[in-house]
Amino acid sequence: MTVPTKRYIAFGTITVLFTLFAVWIRVYWLLLALPFIFDHFITRWLPIKKIKSLIHLPVILREVFDWAGAVISALLFVFLVRTLFIEAYTIPTPSMEQSLMVGDYLFVSKLSYGPRIPNTPLGFPFTHNTMPFSNTKKSYSEKIQWPYQRLAGFGKIKHNDVVVFNFPEGDTVVLQLPDQNYYSLIRNYGRRTIQSQYDVISRPVDKRENFVKRCIGMPGDTIEIRHTNVFINGEPAEEVPNLQHRYYVRTNGERIDSATLADLKLQSTRQLYDPKLESYVFSMTRAQADKVSELHNIRSVTRLENTNRHLAYFSNFPYSSDFQWTEDNYGPLVIPKKGETVRLRPSNLPLYRRIIETYEKNQFELRDSIIYINQEPRISYTFGMDYYFMLGDNRHNSADSRVWGFVPEDHVVGKAVFIWLSVDRTKKGWNRFRWNRMFKKI
Repeated sequence: MTVPTKRYIAFGTITVLFTLFAVWIRVYWLLLALPFIFDHFITRWLPIKKIKSLIHLPVILREVFDWAGAVISALLFVFLVRTLFIEAYTIPTPSMEQSLMVGDYLFVSKLSYGPRIPNTPLGFPFTHNTMPFSNTKKSYSEKIQWPYQRLAGFGKIKHNDVVVFNFPEGDTVVLQLPDQNYYSLIRNYGRRTIQSQYDVISRPVDKRENFVKRCIGMPGDTIEIRHTNVFINGEPAEEVPNLQHRYYVRTNGERIDSATLADLKLQSTRQLYDPKLESYVFSMTRAQADKVSELHNIRSVTRLENTNRHLAYFSNFPYSSDFQWTEDNYGPLVIPKKGETVRLRPSNLPLYRRIIETYEKNQFELRDSIIYINQEPRISYTFGMDYYFMLGDNRHNSADSRVWGFVPEDHVVGKAVFIWLSVDRTKKGWNRFRWNRMFKKI
């Protein structure tokens, strides 16, 4: 029997793609399917059609099986796309305004940095960590836990990339207060108080809440914020166009009318007005600040910064009186890099203890000023992963690495690539849609 050329072409194409896919995901036993692919396109020796004809099933049952097969195939396809290629996310908070707005729906590329194999593969389909219509019932099972593994991607994280990642301090959650940081709660109220009054659970890495921020610090970088300005390795960082800071705006007594606020796109930003001082406090970009300063009723526009270092360590990483850094005057801080070794001493343990103990899962103990790691005395530690420093573009309204520290590489989900939908929930009808933001590249 002569085999048509187009079947050879189809066989070759499918074989190459299938082989590349199996090698990429490192599941080599899938290559055992190649003889069946060859038979399907070329020899057709397997009597699959005859076997089907010999199985006599009621028409209704055959239709049920056909529908079930179609649904399972569709679910499997969507699961593979979401896991390995691209996934949709939404922006719930204003920490990235004006770059990303509340109500923006993003597509996040898993291929940009390489898709991460799920740590927790068993779970209810298309949920993250809780069941639909429930904030407390978890949607996954931890009976199977896979180690961290990342497939090959198109590249690595770069400075100023907008990155989606699992919240580093999301390993422990108060069920009744899911939107609040557990570690902040115990710093404010004490561990015993929180654990005695609420239900506290732990979550694996891939089931922690998703955050989106801009990568400022790469592994090995030295980061410093001086008077709200970021410096990387001693050099001023490139400022992103939509970066927001808080500004003090003094007027001549005449308030800024709502039409002007709308024209300057300040009507939805965080703003405070003090009638006694005839002044505003706006969160806005440098370009907006320049436009505000040109208004006829404005006396002065001054960027605000937090210079009060007293007790600042209560709200900023690493939460030690030896590091009295504020959100606007922070560091210098060296970002840990895989393979690099740091000398350990009690004074720098606040920087590295969580890495050693939580992220890299070592047994840690400090006895009589001697550091024990896995029950051995140590004076140094070699990092097992790369770490990153993330900041929100809305610098005075963002809980980011200044608050909770480093982002480990195994927490990285992917790169935010473009906005496919943007909805302003404060408006109605067609005005709800921000048409100018749809399909906008990030």
